[in-house]
Amino acid sequence: MTHQIAIVDDAAINLVLFEALVKRMGNSQSVSFANPAQGLAWTQTHPIDLLIVDYMMPDMDGIEFIRLLRATPGKEDMAVLMITANDQKDVRYRALDAGATDFLTKPVDKIEFMARVNNLLQLSDSRRKLADRAEWLAQEVNKATQAIVQRERETVIRLSKAAEYRDPETGAHILRMAHYSELIAHGLGLPASDQNLLLEAAPMHDIGKVGIADHILLKPGRLTPDEFEIMKQHASIGYEILKGSASKILQVGAEIALAHHEKFDGSGYPRGLVGADIPIFSRIVAVADVFDALTSDRLYKRAWTLQSASDHIQSTSGSHFDPDCVRAFFENWDAVLQIRQKFLDQ
Repeated sequence: MTHQIAIVDDAAINLVLFEALVKRMGNSQSVSFANPAQGLAWTQTHPIDLLIVDYMMPDMDGIEFIRLLRATPGKEDMAVLMITANDQKDVRYRALDAGATDFLTKPVDKIEFMARVNNLLQLSDSRRKLADRAEWLAQEVNKATQAIVQRERETVIRLSKAAEYRDPETGAHILRMAHYSELIAHGLGLPASDQNLLLEAAPMHDIGKVGIADHILLKPGRLTPDEFEIMKQHASIGYEILKGSASKILQVGAEIALAHHEKFDGSGYPRGLVGADIPIFSRIVAVADVFDALTSDRLYKRAWTLQSASDHIQSTSGSHFDPDCVRAFFENWDAVLQIRQKFLDQ
């Protein structure tokens, strides 16, 4: 590998000497500047392995040169060799503070020059290899993380399918309501990570129905009060199934399963939470879930028209539903219709 070295010195004789020594090393090439401002502009914008800079220069001394270079993004760790007089210890101290890596004293010894330059180039090589290794490790961690995410998604899909096989109400319902939920989260200005998390977790909202007896879950008519009390248990059952997981998706799924039947005025179940005490994801899912349930055929009813369902959601804003969630839903009505069309019931 050929190393790139920048040399900045206002003395032409020094530039000639240093260039010749670099050339003798065989694995390096140099670019030289007698004007420090020009040298700084070049080194700030080009990749180099080593900077050799003199201290005594007009307009800009070597310490100021190093300070400005170190302030340039990507140049914080570059190797810097400063040329100073033998009696300038205070200069060396200030140069170290500015970011100098090593020093050479005048008059420059050729053997020492090549040895120090070679050492600093090896240091640059080691830093580059370390950076490449860190990047490789980051890529490997990302691959492993993506594999975990995919396994979590598969878990969610399989859990949701378990409810689907028991409950004919689901089908494309879980896909529509999940995308409605993501849409509402976007309209509320939630971070993109939360929007995606909600999209992944919302399908598990009714997983607790796997614990409800068939004669209640599949009853074609209206439930009796006692049957409805049993049906309400699906919220707590879903929470018990999903709680305690190390997976963030399942944690959120547990929260949604437990609270998506709470109502904004406190009349919901299972805990009778009021307003902002209801987790935001559950408030979002409540709107998405009810709207899709109203506009879908069920064993016990025909689908409502879009207008009737919209009127119901808006009329119960503030009592059943969080008004902000309702607003975010209807402000994106065109997207709602697109989701509805994309995930049709078979």
